[in-house]
Amino acid sequence: MPLPRVASAALALVLLGLTVSGCADPASEPRASGPGPAVRGSGEPKGFCPLPEEQPAAPSPCITFDWNQRQKENHGYREPVPITEEQRRDAAPRAEALAAVLKRLAGTGTTQDGLRAAAAGALGLPEERIELRVHSFDPLRDALVGGGEGKVCVNGGVGSTGTASAEVIGRTKDGTCLPGLGGH
Repeated sequence: MPLPRVASAALALVLLGLTVSGCADPASEPRASGPGPAVRGSGEPKGFCPLPEEQPAAPSPCITFDWNQRQKENHGYREPVPITEEQRRDAAPRAEALAAVLKRLAGTGTTQDGLRAAAAGALGLPEERIELRVHSFDPLRDALVGGGEGKVCVNGGVGSTGTASAEVIGRTKDGTCLPGLGGH
C-alpha cells in the first residue's frame, strides 16, 4: 500500500516539472530582445549613461559672489539683535555701574569668582547669568564681561592697558551677550 503512494507522488512531481518548464515562450521574455553578451562591450551608450551632449558644462573659475558678503552671512550669528533707544536708555545705569566696577578691579586685580560676583552685583543679575572671557585676573587685563535680560545685554571690558568701558547692546543671534569667538 505505501508503494502506490510514493509512485503517485513521484509521478505528480515529474509532471509538475515538465509543465512549469515547458510553458514559457522565449519570445515573451523582455531580456531576450536586447543585445546578447557578445554585443555588450560594443561601445554603444547604455540606458543609464548620459549621452555626450548631455554632459554638464565644465565648472567656471569665476566666483559669482562677494567674498566679504559671504563672510558676513557666515558670521551673522555673532551680530547683535537690534534694541530700541528706550531699552538702551533703561540699561545705561547698569553699563555705568559695570564700567566703574571693572575700572576698580583693573587696578586691584581679582579672581574669576570675584569678577563674576562684582559684575553680577553691578548688573543686578544672578552670578550664573554672567559671561566671562578673561586673559589675566591679576592684574585684570584683556577681559570681557557680559550679562543681561531678554534681548538687552550690558557688555564691559578691560583692555591690555587697564582701561575699562561698558556698553548696552542687543543679545547676539545665537543667544549670548558676548559674541562667539568664531574660527575653525
